[in-house]
Amino acid sequence: MLMSTRAKPCTRGRITPCTIVNLMRAPGPESLIVLGIGLPVMLLIAFLIGQIARWIVRRRITLTTPTTVVLSVLGLSLGLLLSGLIFEDSRPWSIEVLLLSIACTVLLLGLFTLVARRFQPPLPEGGIFELVRLGESHLVEFKSSARWNLHTKQRDERLELVIAKTVTGFLNADGGTLLIGVSDDGRVLGLERDFSLMQRPDVDRYELWLRDLLSTRLGQNAATLPVIDFTPAVVDGAPTFVCRVSCPSSPVPVYLNAGRNERSEFWVRTGNSTRQLGLEETAEYVMLRWPLGIGRTMAAQLRAAVRGNGAGNDVRIARGAHSITRFRRRPVHTTQPSPE
Repeated sequence: MLMSTRAKPCTRGRITPCTIVNLMRAPGPESLIVLGIGLPVMLLIAFLIGQIARWIVRRRITLTTPTTVVLSVLGLSLGLLLSGLIFEDSRPWSIEVLLLSIACTVLLLGLFTLVARRFQPPLPEGGIFELVRLGESHLVEFKSSARWNLHTKQRDERLELVIAKTVTGFLNADGGTLLIGVSDDGRVLGLERDFSLMQRPDVDRYELWLRDLLSTRLGQNAATLPVIDFTPAVVDGAPTFVCRVSCPSSPVPVYLNAGRNERSEFWVRTGNSTRQLGLEETAEYVMLRWPLGIGRTMAAQLRAAVRGNGAGNDVRIARGAHSITRFRRRPVHTTQPSPE
C-alpha cells in the first residue's frame, strides 16, 4: 500500500509545529508569491524603522544603516513568530501583527542602545573651560584657529587641512574633542580672527563653513558624525566664542581627501598627536578594528558606541585621560597671544 505524500490536516487556529511543517511542504506557487512580495516589503519597513532609530539616538550612539536594518529585520521576524503563536487566524498584514512586529523591532533596537550606554557612567557637569583646565590629551586637542595664521596674519589653507586631519584621527580612534580658539598652552583666544575672514561673522555661518570643510575632506557621511557647538567667552574684555567639535568613534574607516590629484590619506589619533598611517599599516589597522562579516560588524559597532558617543562625553573621557597620563593642570588664561 502506497503512503500518501499529502500533508496531514491540522487544527485551524494557533500555529503549532505541525502547522509550520505543513506550510513548508505546501505545494503550489502561492507560497513563492507571498515570499516574493513579503521579503522586499519587510526590508523596506526595516530600513525605514532603522533610519528613524538612527535619527532618534544620533546624539547618544552612532549606528550604521546595515546594523539598524539587521536589527530591524530580526525584530520584525520575532514579531511575526510571536503573532503566529499568540493570535488565532492571524494574517501577516493585520493590525495586531504589524503592531507586535514593530514593537519587537523597537524593543530590540532599544536593548542594543542600552547595552552600549550601560558601559558609560553618568556624565559629570562641565564644559569647554573644564577641558581647557585639564589640558590636551589623546582625547582632547587645542587649535588657535582654523583659518587665520597667527604668524603670517592671513588666511592659511594648511590650517584648514590640519583641522580635517585632527577630526579624521579622532574618528578613526577612540573619539575625542577638538577645541578651536584655544592655544596649545591653554589660553582662550576666541574665533575673532577666523570671523574676520567671513562676510557675515557669526557662529551659524562658521558652523556651515566647518561642515562644508569636513564634507569636502572627509565625505558626506563622515561629516555628519561630529557634533559642533559654541561656548561664549571674553577675551581682553571683548565677547567671542570657542568652537567645540565632539567626535565619536566612527563605525567605519574614514579617509582624508588631501586635495586634487592626491591619494586619500588615513590618519589616526595616537597619544597627543595625530599620525598618518602607511598603506600596510592602514590595511592592518582597518582589518583589526573593523572586521568583516555581519556578526563582527555589529560587534565593532557596539565597541564604537562604547568608546565614545558624541557631545557631552568629552569631559568624562578627558578626566579619565588626565588621571592616566597625569597632565599638569593649567589655569585658563583669557589674554591675547604676544606677537612673534
